[in-house]
Amino acid sequence: MNTHGNGAPVEQPEHFEFTAENMERVQVHLAKYPQGRQQSAVLPLLDLAQRQSGGWLPVAAMNHVADLLQMPHIRVYEVATFYTMFNLRPVGRWFLQVCTTTPCWLRSSDDIVAACERKLGIGMGETTPDGLFTMVEVECLGACVNAPILQVNDDFYEDLDGPKTEALLDALRDGKPPPFGSLSGRRGSAPTGGKTALIEEPEPPPLQAALTEPPEHPGEAGEKSNAG
Repeated sequence: MNTHGNGAPVEQPEHFEFTAENMERVQVHLAKYPQGRQQSAVLPLLDLAQRQSGGWLPVAAMNHVADLLQMPHIRVYEVATFYTMFNLRPVGRWFLQVCTTTPCWLRSSDDIVAACERKLGIGMGETTPDGLFTMVEVECLGACVNAPILQVNDDFYEDLDGPKTEALLDALRDGKPPPFGSLSGRRGSAPTGGKTALIEEPEPPPLQAALTEPPEHPGEAGEKSNAG
């Protein structure tokens, strides 16, 4: 119950309950499901508990969610240990999730990993002594077109290389995260070298042009229609 991997036992808080503000969010989630099916809200409630706990799920938080949903504790443990999005041990202020799946690897995700290891002095699954950074390896983050990707907490930083990664880590350490998205300057998922196709407005097909062009003389369209 301490971690998805290996590690020393975690000191667990004795008590957890949702704040009043988060209890309002709990009620919103519960209202999404038919009466008697509220246990289906276990995932969003665990996510809410993890956020309130500073990025990880203590056993007390899982028990609280189970009691709210009238579920056996073990069933909630099963959910929390199955999904790797839930952290069963404390994580740093900046939770770094490095994608190393094939598209990112082909775009030199190894350089991102090496930059984090060199800059922070930690390996995968480790946290810096000051508690600021935790780094883990993850599968595809779904932003392959802007690979390589580093997810920091909830945000994606894209189009990275070694130096850009080190600069990002410096900014995070200073508490000044840059705007998320591409760090290469490109907009969205546009080509890195600018447009190579569709650089001008295309000519409309003849039928579309005929339907959209105004008649040459006022009343011409109506006259033709009446004649028909």
